[in-house]
Amino acid sequence: MSKAATTQVAFQDREKPQEVRLSNITAARSVADAIRTSLGPRGMDKMIQTGKGEVVLTNDGATILKHLSVLHPAAKMLVDLSAAQDVEAGDGTTSVVVLAGSMLGCAEKLLKKGIHPTVIAESFQRAAEVTVECMTKNSLNIELSDRESLLRAATTSLNSKIVSQYSSLLAPIAVDAVLKVIDPRIATNVDLKDIRIVKKLGGIIDDTELIPGLALTQTAVKTAGGPSRMEKANIALVQFQLSPPKPDMENQIVVNDYRQMDKILKEERQYLLNMCKKIKKSGANVILIQKSILRDAVNDLALHFLAKLKIMVIKDIERDEVEFICKSTGCKPIADIESFTEDKLGHADLVEEASSSGEKIVKFMGVKNAGKTVSVLCRGANLLTLEEAERSLHDALCVIRCLVKQRALIPGGGSPEIEAAQHLLDVARTLEGREALCFRAFSEALEIIPVTLAENAGLSAIQVVTELRSRHANGEKTAGINVRKGVVTDILEEKVLQPVLVNISSIQLAAETTKMIMKIDDITLAR
Repeated sequence: MSKAATTQVAFQDREKPQEVRLSNITAARSVADAIRTSLGPRGMDKMIQTGKGEVVLTNDGATILKHLSVLHPAAKMLVDLSAAQDVEAGDGTTSVVVLAGSMLGCAEKLLKKGIHPTVIAESFQRAAEVTVECMTKNSLNIELSDRESLLRAATTSLNSKIVSQYSSLLAPIAVDAVLKVIDPRIATNVDLKDIRIVKKLGGIIDDTELIPGLALTQTAVKTAGGPSRMEKANIALVQFQLSPPKPDMENQIVVNDYRQMDKILKEERQYLLNMCKKIKKSGANVILIQKSILRDAVNDLALHFLAKLKIMVIKDIERDEVEFICKSTGCKPIADIESFTEDKLGHADLVEEASSSGEKIVKFMGVKNAGKTVSVLCRGANLLTLEEAERSLHDALCVIRCLVKQRALIPGGGSPEIEAAQHLLDVARTLEGREALCFRAFSEALEIIPVTLAENAGLSAIQVVTELRSRHANGEKTAGINVRKGVVTDILEEKVLQPVLVNISSIQLAAETTKMIMKIDDITLAR
């Protein structure tokens, strides 16, 4: 190879990492731009058709990105980022992706100025730490006994959802559900598995209610004349089948005459009768039967015997419901008829099949472990509304969980981002060289939140952000965008508050993802 050719290859190799980095940034920013329009109370909703032909209507960032078909590996990092925010904070799933996209855009400008990616990544990490300190310092400490503040936080979360007009109903449900399953004095976290959202199509969202105990969408089996209401219920959760036994292998039995046939039927009848008598002897009067994929969980003859013994039957219990049912009622799963004993039964004052808006559900009232678990019966006129109501309610529950973890609120409306941006500019003046440039770029990246809120509300982004900067420079630390009225105002007076943990995790995760994307200089495809 000639000297000129060798020089050319070396030159191309030196250019390749920069091209890959810019390609990664462009791909990641395109994901951020795709969901940017859904940020805030005036954000747009997305209608997504999945690969199976199902339609999803939502403006929840994590849900939108989960259904997007993203091929570029760097763009997938932003999808994972939104999922991570959903796990960590539950809210702010759109904000974190928009922030990451803005940080990458500012990093791209710094790259074009010749600043090394490692310098940018490390400076952004330090800037994120300063931002978190600023937001923590400006937050308002609260107590879980302050119900009004908890309601404000839940309402703020719900105001940006499709079901925002029902926030006055859903916010108290979210607050009460969390407070019922924890001890507010000592709790440092909330296990959301103790709060079960039960979806039931029919009625309207106004029919959504909090049930202090257990609610099942499965109905009582009444085909054999069994009861649908049971007082002083002793509840058994069975994982075996109340039907004639079958061999593990597929086979056929040839019966030559009716006497043999009659004998087989009598054996089956006696087998089922003995099972039902054993259940009655244990004291159980409500049995929940787990769904079986191998054979019938319960047959008509068994139902007939159970009805005669005045035992209420609810079948088709899903596997993922078992743990919650056991925790709520105090029962233990029974895997075999031989181990069907009284000590494995749960208890409730009343088990009743109730009708609501034309649909039936089974309510367990006065359960043994009242206070450890709660159920939220979520209603909706159609499947799209119902699923979005469930997602919105989950976000509101996560917001209250954030306040249990870190009991501090911060004003919304872009206020904390502008305040942090001003603080970063002040810090940048004390620095020199490349780090000062990186801090200014990070400050500019934070302003994407108020800019996007203003744009989605149909306001002049430049005018609004300029006014915000001016007010914060004059010491109005809680000045933010009132999206409903379309003006800059004191957000504290408007009672738009959110957990500081949501903002902090957004900044930290966005900065961490930016750092990872900046440090990738090649993508190798394994063949």
